[in-house]
Amino acid sequence: MTLRFLTILAFVAPTALALPAPVQAQEAAGAYLATRQARYDSDYAAAAKYALEALKSDADNPLLMESAVGALLATGDVARAIPIAKRMDDADIRSQVAQMVLLGDEVARGDYDAVQARIEAEHGVGPLADGLIGAWATLGQGDMAAALKEFDTIAAEPGLRGLAIYHKALALASVGDFESADKIYSGDSDGPMQTTRRSTLAWVEVLSQLERPEDAIKVLDDTFGTDPDPQIADLRARLAAGETLDMGRIETPAQGIGEVFLSLGMALLQDTSPDYILLYSRMAEYLDETDVDAIILTGELLEQLGRYELATQAFARVPESSHAYYTAVLGRAEALRSSGDLEGAIALVAELRETHPDLGLVHASAGDLYRQNNDFAKAVDAYDAALEIFEAQEGDAPWVIYYSRAISHERQGNWPPAEADFRRALELNPDEPMVLNYLGYSLVEQREKLDEALDMIERAVAAEPNSGAIVDSLGWAQFRLGRYQEAVVTLERAAELYAVDPVVNDHLGDAMWAVGRTTEARFQWRRALSLINEDTPSQDVDPERIRRKLEVGLDTVLEQEGAAPLKVSGNEG
Repeated sequence: MTLRFLTILAFVAPTALALPAPVQAQEAAGAYLATRQARYDSDYAAAAKYALEALKSDADNPLLMESAVGALLATGDVARAIPIAKRMDDADIRSQVAQMVLLGDEVARGDYDAVQARIEAEHGVGPLADGLIGAWATLGQGDMAAALKEFDTIAAEPGLRGLAIYHKALALASVGDFESADKIYSGDSDGPMQTTRRSTLAWVEVLSQLERPEDAIKVLDDTFGTDPDPQIADLRARLAAGETLDMGRIETPAQGIGEVFLSLGMALLQDTSPDYILLYSRMAEYLDETDVDAIILTGELLEQLGRYELATQAFARVPESSHAYYTAVLGRAEALRSSGDLEGAIALVAELRETHPDLGLVHASAGDLYRQNNDFAKAVDAYDAALEIFEAQEGDAPWVIYYSRAISHERQGNWPPAEADFRRALELNPDEPMVLNYLGYSLVEQREKLDEALDMIERAVAAEPNSGAIVDSLGWAQFRLGRYQEAVVTLERAAELYAVDPVVNDHLGDAMWAVGRTTEARFQWRRALSLINEDTPSQDVDPERIRRKLEVGLDTVLEQEGAAPLKVSGNEG
Protein backbone atom coordinates (compact mmCIF):
# COMPACT_ATOMS: atom_id res chain seq x y z
CA MET A 1 0.00 0.00 0.00
CA THR A 2 1.34 3.46 -0.87
CA LEU A 3 0.18 7.01 -0.51
CA ARG A 4 -0.43 7.37 -4.23
CA PHE A 5 -3.85 5.76 -4.14
CA LEU A 6 -5.06 8.88 -2.34
CA THR A 7 -4.77 10.85 -5.56
CA ILE A 8 -8.11 9.41 -6.68
CA LEU A 9 -10.10 12.51 -7.45
CA ALA A 10 -12.45 13.77 -4.82
CA PHE A 11 -13.14 17.19 -6.29
CA VAL A 12 -13.42 16.11 -9.93
CA ALA A 13 -11.33 18.12 -12.36
CA PRO A 14 -13.38 19.94 -15.00
CA THR A 15 -11.70 18.16 -17.88
CA ALA A 16 -12.78 14.82 -16.46
CA LEU A 17 -16.44 15.68 -16.02
CA ALA A 18 -19.15 14.32 -18.27
CA LEU A 19 -21.90 16.74 -19.18
CA PRO A 20 -24.95 16.51 -16.93
CA ALA A 21 -28.44 15.77 -18.08
CA PRO A 22 -29.98 18.76 -19.89
CA VAL A 23 -30.91 21.52 -17.47
CA GLN A 24 -34.40 22.78 -18.05
CA ALA A 25 -33.90 26.38 -17.12
CA GLN A 26 -31.47 28.39 -19.20
CA GLU A 27 -30.22 30.23 -16.14
CA ALA A 28 -29.36 26.90 -14.49
CA ALA A 29 -27.33 25.88 -17.52
CA GLY A 30 -25.47 29.17 -17.37
CA ALA A 31 -24.78 28.73 -13.67
CA TYR A 32 -23.51 25.23 -14.30
CA LEU A 33 -21.09 26.41 -16.99
CA ALA A 34 -19.97 29.25 -14.73
CA THR A 35 -19.36 26.68 -11.97
CA ARG A 36 -17.16 24.62 -14.27
CA GLN A 37 -15.12 27.62 -15.34
CA ALA A 38 -14.72 28.94 -11.79
CA ARG A 39 -13.60 25.53 -10.59
CA TYR A 40 -11.16 25.24 -13.49
CA ASP A 41 -9.69 28.59 -12.40
CA SER A 42 -9.54 27.44 -8.74
CA ASP A 43 -11.95 30.28 -7.92
CA TYR A 44 -13.64 28.33 -5.17
CA ALA A 45 -15.82 31.12 -3.82
CA ALA A 46 -17.29 31.74 -7.26
CA ALA A 47 -17.61 28.00 -7.93
CA ALA A 48 -19.58 27.55 -4.70
CA LYS A 49 -21.83 30.51 -5.53
CA TYR A 50 -22.64 29.30 -9.04
CA ALA A 51 -23.11 25.66 -7.99
CA LEU A 52 -25.53 26.64 -5.23
CA GLU A 53 -27.41 28.83 -7.68
CA ALA A 54 -27.65 26.01 -10.23
CA LEU A 55 -28.88 23.57 -7.58
CA LYS A 56 -31.97 25.74 -7.05
CA SER A 57 -33.19 24.63 -10.48
CA ASP A 58 -31.53 21.20 -10.67
CA ALA A 59 -31.46 20.05 -7.07
CA ASP A 60 -30.71 16.39 -7.75
CA ASN A 61 -27.82 16.84 -10.16
CA PRO A 62 -24.94 14.79 -8.65
CA LEU A 63 -22.21 16.72 -10.44
CA LEU A 64 -23.55 20.03 -9.20
CA MET A 65 -23.84 18.68 -5.67
CA GLU A 66 -20.28 17.39 -5.72
CA SER A 67 -19.06 20.68 -7.18
CA ALA A 68 -20.83 22.62 -4.44
CA VAL A 69 -19.49 20.39 -1.65
CA GLY A 70 -15.93 20.50 -3.01
CA ALA A 71 -15.97 24.26 -3.53
CA LEU A 72 -17.47 24.94 -0.10
CA LEU A 73 -14.89 22.72 1.58
CA ALA A 74 -12.10 24.43 -0.39
CA THR A 75 -13.28 27.80 0.96
CA GLY A 76 -13.49 26.38 4.49
CA ASP A 77 -17.30 26.62 4.67
CA VAL A 78 -17.87 23.08 5.93
CA ALA A 79 -21.15 23.95 7.65
CA ARG A 80 -22.86 24.74 4.34
CA ALA A 81 -21.32 21.69 2.68
CA ILE A 82 -22.76 19.23 5.24
CA PRO A 83 -26.46 19.28 4.22
CA ILE A 84 -25.60 18.85 0.53
CA ALA A 85 -23.25 15.99 1.36
CA LYS A 86 -26.05 14.37 3.40
CA ARG A 87 -28.40 14.58 0.41
CA MET A 88 -25.78 12.83 -1.70
CA ASP A 89 -25.34 10.15 0.95
CA ASP A 90 -29.10 9.61 1.26
CA ALA A 91 -29.33 9.23 -2.52
CA ASP A 92 -26.43 6.73 -2.46
CA ILE A 93 -24.29 9.02 -4.62
CA ARG A 94 -20.70 7.99 -3.96
CA SER A 95 -18.41 10.98 -3.64
CA GLN A 96 -15.14 10.99 -1.77
CA VAL A 97 -15.33 14.69 -1.00
CA ALA A 98 -18.89 14.36 0.33
CA GLN A 99 -17.84 11.39 2.45
CA MET A 100 -14.94 13.40 3.81
CA VAL A 101 -17.29 16.20 4.84
CA LEU A 102 -19.75 13.82 6.50
CA LEU A 103 -17.00 12.00 8.34
CA GLY A 104 -15.63 15.31 9.57
CA ASP A 105 -19.09 16.30 10.79
CA GLU A 106 -19.45 13.04 12.71
CA VAL A 107 -16.03 13.49 14.30
CA ALA A 108 -16.80 17.09 15.26
CA ARG A 109 -20.01 15.92 16.94
CA GLY A 110 -18.15 13.12 18.75
CA ASP A 111 -20.27 10.43 17.06
CA TYR A 112 -17.52 7.83 16.81
CA ASP A 113 -20.01 4.99 16.34
CA ALA A 114 -21.14 6.69 13.12
CA VAL A 115 -17.50 7.17 12.08
CA GLN A 116 -16.79 3.46 12.54
CA ALA A 117 -19.97 2.50 10.68
CA ARG A 118 -18.99 4.76 7.79
CA ILE A 119 -15.51 3.24 7.58
CA GLU A 120 -16.86 -0.31 7.77
CA ALA A 121 -19.26 0.48 4.89
CA GLU A 122 -16.26 1.81 2.89
CA HIS A 123 -17.83 5.26 2.76
CA GLY A 124 -14.81 7.00 4.25
CA VAL A 125 -11.92 8.99 2.80
CA GLY A 126 -9.63 6.21 1.59
CA PRO A 127 -7.88 3.09 2.91
CA LEU A 128 -4.89 4.75 4.62
CA ALA A 129 -6.81 7.70 6.04
CA ASP A 130 -9.64 5.44 7.17
CA GLY A 131 -7.25 3.13 9.02
CA LEU A 132 -5.76 5.96 11.07
CA ILE A 133 -9.13 7.66 11.55
CA GLY A 134 -10.65 4.36 12.65
CA ALA A 135 -7.94 3.87 15.27
CA TRP A 136 -8.57 7.34 16.70
CA ALA A 137 -12.33 6.71 16.58
CA THR A 138 -11.80 3.50 18.55
CA LEU A 139 -10.00 5.59 21.16
CA GLY A 140 -12.96 7.98 21.04
CA GLN A 141 -15.18 5.01 21.88
CA GLY A 142 -13.04 4.41 24.97
CA ASP A 143 -11.11 1.30 23.88
CA MET A 144 -7.45 2.26 24.06
CA ALA A 145 -6.15 -1.32 23.79
CA ALA A 146 -8.03 -1.91 20.54
CA ALA A 147 -6.89 1.46 19.18
CA LEU A 148 -3.23 0.57 19.79
CA LYS A 149 -3.71 -2.74 17.96
CA GLU A 150 -5.16 -0.85 15.00
CA PHE A 151 -2.17 1.52 14.90
CA ASP A 152 0.14 -1.53 15.02
CA THR A 153 -1.73 -3.15 12.13
CA ILE A 154 -1.23 -0.05 9.99
CA ALA A 155 2.43 0.10 11.03
CA ALA A 156 2.94 -3.39 9.60
CA GLU A 157 2.08 -2.11 6.10
CA PRO A 158 5.16 -1.38 3.95
CA GLY A 159 6.08 2.29 4.02
CA LEU A 160 3.51 3.28 6.64
CA ARG A 161 5.33 2.50 9.86
CA GLY A 162 6.61 6.00 10.58
CA LEU A 163 3.20 7.63 10.17
CA ALA A 164 1.37 4.94 12.16
CA ILE A 165 3.70 4.94 15.15
CA TYR A 166 3.70 8.75 15.22
CA HIS A 167 -0.06 8.66 15.65
CA LYS A 168 0.26 5.84 18.16
CA ALA A 169 2.58 8.01 20.25
CA LEU A 170 0.17 10.93 20.00
CA ALA A 171 -2.68 8.69 21.16
CA LEU A 172 -0.68 7.42 24.13
CA ALA A 173 0.25 10.93 25.19
CA SER A 174 -3.35 12.12 24.82
CA VAL A 175 -4.42 9.69 27.57
CA GLY A 176 -1.45 10.49 29.82
CA ASP A 177 0.80 7.52 29.05
CA PHE A 178 3.85 9.70 28.56
CA GLU A 179 6.36 6.92 29.30
CA SER A 180 5.11 4.78 26.40
CA ALA A 181 4.96 7.80 24.09
CA ASP A 182 8.55 8.72 24.98
CA LYS A 183 9.73 5.20 24.12
CA ILE A 184 8.27 5.57 20.64
CA TYR A 185 9.67 9.06 20.06
CA SER A 186 13.12 8.01 21.27
CA GLY A 187 13.12 4.84 19.17
CA ASP A 188 13.27 2.51 22.18
CA SER A 189 10.07 0.80 21.04
CA ASP A 190 8.39 0.33 17.64
CA GLY A 191 11.64 1.23 15.88
CA PRO A 192 12.89 4.62 14.67
CA MET A 193 10.33 7.23 13.65
CA GLN A 194 10.78 9.81 10.93
CA THR A 195 11.52 13.15 12.58
CA THR A 196 9.39 16.14 11.69
CA ARG A 197 8.94 19.47 13.40
CA ARG A 198 5.56 18.42 14.75
CA SER A 199 6.80 15.07 16.05
CA THR A 200 9.79 16.77 17.69
CA LEU A 201 7.61 19.30 19.49
CA ALA A 202 5.22 16.56 20.59
CA TRP A 203 8.19 14.68 22.08
CA VAL A 204 9.41 17.81 23.84
CA GLU A 205 5.99 18.22 25.46
CA VAL A 206 6.08 14.59 26.59
CA LEU A 207 9.55 14.99 28.11
CA SER A 208 8.40 18.11 29.92
CA GLN A 209 5.41 16.25 31.34
CA LEU A 210 7.84 13.56 32.52
CA GLU A 211 9.79 16.29 34.36
CA ARG A 212 12.85 15.86 32.15
CA PRO A 213 13.47 19.46 31.01
CA GLU A 214 17.18 18.90 30.33
CA ASP A 215 16.36 16.07 27.92
CA ALA A 216 13.69 18.24 26.26
CA ILE A 217 16.19 21.08 25.78
CA LYS A 218 18.71 18.66 24.30
CA VAL A 219 16.13 17.43 21.78
CA LEU A 220 15.43 21.04 20.77
CA ASP A 221 19.13 21.89 20.45
CA ASP A 222 19.98 18.72 18.53
CA THR A 223 17.11 19.25 16.11
CA PHE A 224 16.99 23.01 15.62
CA GLY A 225 20.56 24.07 16.35
CA THR A 226 21.82 27.26 17.94
CA ASP A 227 19.63 29.63 15.92
CA PRO A 228 16.07 28.56 16.70
CA ASP A 229 13.01 30.38 15.44
CA PRO A 230 10.83 32.27 17.94
CA GLN A 231 8.66 29.28 18.86
CA ILE A 232 11.64 27.04 19.60
CA ALA A 233 13.48 29.81 21.45
CA ASP A 234 10.39 30.43 23.60
CA LEU A 235 9.97 26.73 24.41
CA ARG A 236 13.64 26.43 25.30
CA ALA A 237 13.49 29.46 27.61
CA ARG A 238 10.37 28.15 29.35
CA LEU A 239 11.97 24.74 29.86
CA ALA A 240 15.16 26.32 31.18
CA ALA A 241 13.07 28.37 33.63
CA GLY A 242 11.55 25.17 35.03
CA GLU A 243 8.13 25.54 33.45
CA THR A 244 6.20 22.38 32.56
CA LEU A 245 4.85 22.58 29.03
CA ASP A 246 1.19 21.82 28.44
CA MET A 247 0.23 18.96 26.16
CA GLY A 248 -1.19 21.39 23.66
CA ARG A 249 -0.73 19.38 20.50
CA ILE A 250 -3.24 16.53 20.57
CA GLU A 251 -5.58 16.14 23.53
CA THR A 252 -8.73 14.64 21.96
CA PRO A 253 -9.55 11.99 19.34
CA ALA A 254 -11.05 14.74 17.17
CA GLN A 255 -7.72 16.60 17.18
CA GLY A 256 -6.00 13.30 16.44
CA ILE A 257 -8.18 12.83 13.37
CA GLY A 258 -7.46 16.41 12.36
CA GLU A 259 -3.78 15.47 12.61
CA VAL A 260 -4.46 12.53 10.25
CA PHE A 261 -5.71 14.94 7.58
CA LEU A 262 -2.78 17.31 8.13
CA SER A 263 -0.20 14.49 8.20
CA LEU A 264 -1.49 13.05 4.94
CA GLY A 265 -1.74 16.45 3.31
CA MET A 266 1.87 17.21 4.13
CA ALA A 267 2.96 13.75 3.00
CA LEU A 268 1.28 14.28 -0.38
CA LEU A 269 2.77 17.73 -1.07
CA GLN A 270 5.34 16.49 -3.58
CA ASP A 271 3.11 14.10 -5.49
CA THR A 272 -0.40 15.54 -5.54
CA SER A 273 -2.08 18.66 -6.88
CA PRO A 274 -2.50 21.50 -4.38
CA ASP A 275 -6.26 21.71 -4.94
CA TYR A 276 -6.61 18.14 -3.64
CA ILE A 277 -4.34 18.72 -0.64
CA LEU A 278 -6.38 21.84 0.15
CA LEU A 279 -9.34 19.61 1.02
CA TYR A 280 -7.18 17.87 3.64
CA SER A 281 -5.85 21.10 5.16
CA ARG A 282 -9.36 22.56 5.33
CA MET A 283 -10.64 19.45 7.10
CA ALA A 284 -7.73 19.62 9.54
CA GLU A 285 -8.69 23.25 10.27
CA TYR A 286 -12.34 22.27 10.74
CA LEU A 287 -11.47 19.63 13.33
CA ASP A 288 -9.01 21.87 15.19
CA GLU A 289 -9.44 25.56 14.45
CA THR A 290 -6.45 26.37 16.69
CA ASP A 291 -4.03 24.36 14.53
CA VAL A 292 -1.85 27.13 13.13
CA ASP A 293 0.14 24.73 10.94
CA ALA A 294 -3.05 23.70 9.15
CA ILE A 295 -4.02 27.35 8.63
CA ILE A 296 -0.60 28.20 7.19
CA LEU A 297 -0.65 25.15 4.91
CA THR A 298 -4.06 26.30 3.64
CA GLY A 299 -2.71 29.78 2.96
CA GLU A 300 0.33 28.44 1.11
CA LEU A 301 -1.80 26.14 -1.04
CA LEU A 302 -4.20 28.95 -1.94
CA GLU A 303 -1.29 31.22 -2.83
CA GLN A 304 0.15 28.47 -5.02
CA LEU A 305 -3.24 28.11 -6.71
CA GLY A 306 -3.41 31.84 -7.42
CA ARG A 307 -6.29 32.49 -5.01
CA TYR A 308 -4.54 35.38 -3.37
CA GLU A 309 -7.53 36.91 -1.58
CA LEU A 310 -8.42 33.59 0.06
CA ALA A 311 -4.75 33.06 0.91
CA THR A 312 -4.55 36.46 2.57
CA GLN A 313 -7.70 35.69 4.56
CA ALA A 314 -6.23 32.38 5.71
CA PHE A 315 -2.92 33.88 6.85
CA ALA A 316 -4.78 36.69 8.62
CA ARG A 317 -6.48 34.14 10.90
CA VAL A 318 -3.17 33.42 12.66
CA PRO A 319 -3.26 35.52 15.85
CA GLU A 320 -0.46 37.90 16.73
CA SER A 321 0.16 35.87 19.89
CA SER A 322 1.02 32.78 17.85
CA HIS A 323 4.59 31.54 17.44
CA ALA A 324 3.91 31.41 13.69
CA TYR A 325 2.62 34.97 13.39
CA TYR A 326 5.68 36.19 11.49
CA THR A 327 5.39 33.23 9.10
CA ALA A 328 1.75 34.12 8.47
CA VAL A 329 2.59 37.78 7.84
CA LEU A 330 5.29 36.78 5.35
CA GLY A 331 2.71 34.52 3.71
CA ARG A 332 0.26 37.42 3.47
CA ALA A 333 2.99 39.59 1.97
CA GLU A 334 3.79 36.97 -0.64
CA ALA A 335 0.10 36.67 -1.54
CA LEU A 336 -0.12 40.44 -1.90
CA ARG A 337 3.03 40.52 -4.02
CA SER A 338 1.74 37.74 -6.25
CA SER A 339 -1.56 39.58 -6.70
CA GLY A 340 0.30 42.67 -7.91
CA ASP A 341 0.16 44.70 -4.70
CA LEU A 342 3.90 45.01 -4.20
CA GLU A 343 3.58 48.24 -2.22
CA GLY A 344 1.14 46.56 0.17
CA ALA A 345 3.54 43.66 0.64
CA ILE A 346 6.43 46.02 1.35
CA ALA A 347 4.39 47.94 3.93
CA LEU A 348 3.38 44.73 5.67
CA VAL A 349 6.94 43.42 5.95
CA ALA A 350 8.28 46.84 6.95
CA GLU A 351 5.91 46.76 9.92
CA LEU A 352 7.01 43.21 10.72
CA ARG A 353 10.64 44.38 10.80
CA GLU A 354 9.66 46.75 13.60
CA THR A 355 7.92 44.06 15.69
CA HIS A 356 10.39 41.23 14.94
CA PRO A 357 13.76 43.01 14.57
CA ASP A 358 15.79 39.97 15.68
CA LEU A 359 14.64 37.69 12.84
CA GLY A 360 17.07 37.60 9.92
CA LEU A 361 14.46 35.98 7.69
CA VAL A 362 12.15 38.98 8.07
CA HIS A 363 14.89 41.43 6.97
CA ALA A 364 15.88 39.16 4.09
CA SER A 365 12.26 38.99 2.94
CA ALA A 366 12.07 42.78 3.05
CA GLY A 367 15.23 42.93 0.94
CA ASP A 368 13.66 40.65 -1.67
CA LEU A 369 10.59 42.88 -1.92
CA TYR A 370 12.63 46.08 -2.18
CA ARG A 371 14.78 44.46 -4.86
CA GLN A 372 11.74 43.46 -6.87
CA ASN A 373 10.56 47.07 -6.59
CA ASN A 374 13.93 48.22 -7.99
CA ASP A 375 14.68 50.01 -4.71
CA PHE A 376 18.14 48.54 -4.52
CA ALA A 377 19.54 50.87 -1.86
CA LYS A 378 16.81 49.84 0.61
CA ALA A 379 17.32 46.24 -0.44
CA VAL A 380 21.00 46.44 0.50
CA ASP A 381 20.12 47.95 3.89
CA ALA A 382 17.66 45.13 4.58
CA TYR A 383 20.15 42.45 3.51
CA ASP A 384 22.80 44.11 5.70
CA ALA A 385 20.48 43.73 8.71
CA ALA A 386 19.73 40.11 7.83
CA LEU A 387 23.38 39.21 7.39
CA GLU A 388 24.36 40.88 10.66
CA ILE A 389 21.85 38.72 12.51
CA PHE A 390 22.72 35.46 10.74
CA GLU A 391 26.46 35.98 11.05
CA ALA A 392 26.17 36.81 14.75
CA GLN A 393 24.08 33.71 15.42
CA GLU A 394 25.60 31.12 13.12
CA GLY A 395 28.87 32.50 11.80
CA ASP A 396 27.67 32.02 8.24
CA ALA A 397 24.52 33.30 6.61
CA PRO A 398 22.62 31.48 3.87
CA TRP A 399 24.40 31.89 0.54
CA VAL A 400 21.26 33.24 -1.10
CA ILE A 401 21.35 36.42 1.00
CA TYR A 402 24.88 37.25 -0.16
CA TYR A 403 23.74 36.49 -3.71
CA SER A 404 20.69 38.75 -3.37
CA ARG A 405 22.73 41.59 -1.89
CA ALA A 406 25.27 41.16 -4.68
CA ILE A 407 22.53 41.67 -7.27
CA SER A 408 21.35 44.78 -5.44
CA HIS A 409 24.88 46.22 -5.44
CA GLU A 410 25.39 45.32 -9.11
CA ARG A 411 22.11 46.95 -10.12
CA GLN A 412 23.33 50.20 -8.53
CA GLY A 413 26.65 49.99 -10.36
CA ASN A 414 28.60 49.17 -7.20
CA TRP A 415 30.68 46.41 -8.70
CA PRO A 416 33.42 45.78 -6.07
CA PRO A 417 31.00 44.96 -3.21
CA ALA A 418 28.81 43.04 -5.67
CA GLU A 419 31.70 40.87 -6.78
CA ALA A 420 32.73 40.26 -3.16
CA ASP A 421 29.21 39.09 -2.28
CA PHE A 422 28.97 36.85 -5.35
CA ARG A 423 32.27 35.23 -4.44
CA ARG A 424 31.17 34.78 -0.82
CA ALA A 425 28.00 33.07 -2.05
CA LEU A 426 30.18 30.76 -4.15
CA GLU A 427 32.37 29.94 -1.17
CA LEU A 428 29.27 28.79 0.68
CA ASN A 429 27.75 26.99 -2.32
CA PRO A 430 30.45 26.46 -4.96
CA ASP A 431 28.31 24.74 -7.59
CA GLU A 432 25.20 26.91 -7.50
CA PRO A 433 24.29 27.63 -11.16
CA MET A 434 22.51 30.92 -10.41
CA VAL A 435 25.59 32.40 -8.75
CA LEU A 436 28.00 31.02 -11.34
CA ASN A 437 25.88 32.43 -14.14
CA TYR A 438 25.26 35.86 -12.62
CA LEU A 439 28.88 36.39 -11.59
CA GLY A 440 30.20 35.03 -14.88
CA TYR A 441 27.83 37.18 -16.94
CA SER A 442 28.63 40.26 -14.86
CA LEU A 443 32.37 39.73 -15.38
CA VAL A 444 31.70 39.49 -19.10
CA GLU A 445 29.77 42.78 -18.99
CA GLN A 446 32.61 44.34 -16.98
CA ARG A 447 35.05 42.89 -19.54
CA GLU A 448 37.05 41.47 -16.63
CA LYS A 449 38.54 38.01 -16.10
CA LEU A 450 36.87 36.70 -19.25
CA ASP A 451 38.46 33.25 -19.12
CA GLU A 452 37.30 32.76 -15.53
CA ALA A 453 33.89 34.12 -16.45
CA LEU A 454 33.56 31.67 -19.33
CA ASP A 455 34.55 28.78 -17.07
CA MET A 456 31.90 29.79 -14.52
CA ILE A 457 29.19 30.04 -17.14
CA GLU A 458 30.16 26.71 -18.70
CA ARG A 459 29.79 25.10 -15.26
CA ALA A 460 26.40 26.74 -14.89
CA VAL A 461 25.30 25.44 -18.30
CA ALA A 462 26.48 21.94 -17.40
CA ALA A 463 24.29 22.08 -14.31
CA GLU A 464 21.28 23.70 -16.06
CA PRO A 465 21.56 22.87 -19.79
CA ASN A 466 17.93 23.79 -20.51
CA SER A 467 18.02 27.24 -18.93
CA GLY A 468 17.70 29.79 -21.72
CA ALA A 469 19.10 32.58 -19.54
CA ILE A 470 22.22 30.60 -18.64
CA VAL A 471 22.81 29.42 -22.20
CA ASP A 472 22.45 33.06 -23.29
CA SER A 473 25.19 34.00 -20.83
CA LEU A 474 27.50 31.44 -22.41
CA GLY A 475 26.78 32.75 -25.89
CA TRP A 476 27.37 36.33 -24.79
CA ALA A 477 30.67 35.39 -23.17
CA GLN A 478 31.75 33.72 -26.42
CA PHE A 479 30.74 36.88 -28.29
CA ARG A 480 32.77 39.07 -25.94
CA LEU A 481 35.77 36.81 -26.50
CA GLY A 482 35.41 37.26 -30.28
CA ARG A 483 34.29 33.67 -30.86
CA TYR A 484 31.40 34.80 -33.03
CA GLN A 485 30.56 31.59 -34.87
CA GLU A 486 30.34 29.69 -31.57
CA ALA A 487 28.29 32.53 -30.12
CA VAL A 488 25.71 32.30 -32.91
CA VAL A 489 25.20 28.57 -32.38
CA THR A 490 24.93 28.98 -28.62
CA LEU A 491 22.62 32.01 -28.80
CA GLU A 492 20.35 30.27 -31.31
CA ARG A 493 19.99 27.52 -28.75
CA ALA A 494 19.24 30.12 -26.06
CA ALA A 495 16.55 31.67 -28.30
CA GLU A 496 14.95 28.24 -28.70
CA LEU A 497 14.84 27.82 -24.94
CA TYR A 498 13.85 31.39 -24.09
CA ALA A 499 12.13 32.68 -27.21
CA VAL A 500 10.28 35.61 -25.66
CA ASP A 501 13.21 37.27 -23.89
CA PRO A 502 14.34 40.56 -25.52
CA VAL A 503 17.89 40.27 -24.15
CA VAL A 504 18.42 36.86 -25.75
CA ASN A 505 17.13 38.07 -29.12
CA ASP A 506 19.22 41.25 -28.92
CA HIS A 507 22.35 39.22 -28.18
CA LEU A 508 21.60 36.84 -31.04
CA GLY A 509 21.20 39.82 -33.37
CA ASP A 510 24.64 41.14 -32.37
CA ALA A 511 26.26 37.75 -32.92
CA MET A 512 24.61 37.35 -36.33
CA TRP A 513 25.80 40.82 -37.34
CA ALA A 514 29.34 39.90 -36.30
CA VAL A 515 29.40 36.93 -38.70
CA GLY A 516 27.90 38.91 -41.56
CA ARG A 517 24.30 37.69 -41.28
CA THR A 518 23.05 41.27 -41.17
CA THR A 519 19.53 40.67 -42.48
CA GLU A 520 18.91 38.05 -39.80
CA ALA A 521 20.53 40.34 -37.24
CA ARG A 522 18.04 43.11 -38.01
CA PHE A 523 15.19 40.59 -37.74
CA GLN A 524 16.38 39.59 -34.25
CA TRP A 525 16.74 43.22 -33.16
CA ARG A 526 13.19 43.98 -34.36
CA ARG A 527 11.96 40.93 -32.49
CA ALA A 528 13.78 42.09 -29.35
CA LEU A 529 12.11 45.51 -29.65
CA SER A 530 8.70 43.89 -29.97
CA LEU A 531 9.27 41.99 -26.71
CA ILE A 532 10.28 45.02 -24.63
CA ASN A 533 7.70 46.55 -22.33
CA GLU A 534 8.84 50.17 -22.34
CA ASP A 535 6.44 51.01 -19.49
CA THR A 536 8.65 48.94 -17.20
CA PRO A 537 12.21 49.74 -18.30
CA SER A 538 14.97 47.23 -17.68
CA GLN A 539 18.67 47.80 -17.16
CA ASP A 540 19.40 44.68 -19.21
CA VAL A 541 18.16 45.94 -22.58
CA ASP A 542 18.09 49.44 -24.11
CA PRO A 543 15.42 49.94 -26.78
CA GLU A 544 17.05 53.18 -27.98
CA ARG A 545 20.34 51.38 -28.59
CA ILE A 546 18.52 48.66 -30.53
CA ARG A 547 16.86 51.33 -32.70
CA ARG A 548 20.27 52.87 -33.42
CA LYS A 549 21.60 49.46 -34.43
CA LEU A 550 18.69 49.01 -36.79
CA GLU A 551 19.37 52.42 -38.30
CA VAL A 552 23.15 52.46 -38.66
CA GLY A 553 24.36 48.95 -37.76
CA LEU A 554 26.25 47.53 -34.82
CA ASP A 555 29.69 48.66 -36.06
CA THR A 556 28.71 52.32 -36.11
CA VAL A 557 27.04 52.09 -32.70
CA LEU A 558 30.20 50.57 -31.23
CA GLU A 559 32.31 53.28 -32.84
CA GLN A 560 30.03 55.97 -31.39
CA GLU A 561 30.38 54.34 -27.96
CA GLY A 562 34.17 54.20 -28.23
CA ALA A 563 34.22 50.41 -28.15
CA ALA A 564 36.55 48.17 -30.14
CA PRO A 565 35.22 47.37 -33.64
CA LEU A 566 34.01 43.94 -34.71
CA LYS A 567 35.74 41.90 -37.35
CA VAL A 568 32.74 41.19 -39.57
CA SER A 569 33.23 38.00 -41.57
CA GLY A 570 31.16 39.05 -44.55
CA ASN A 571 28.17 41.07 -45.63
CA GLU A 572 24.77 39.86 -46.72
CA GLY A 573 23.33 43.35 -46.93
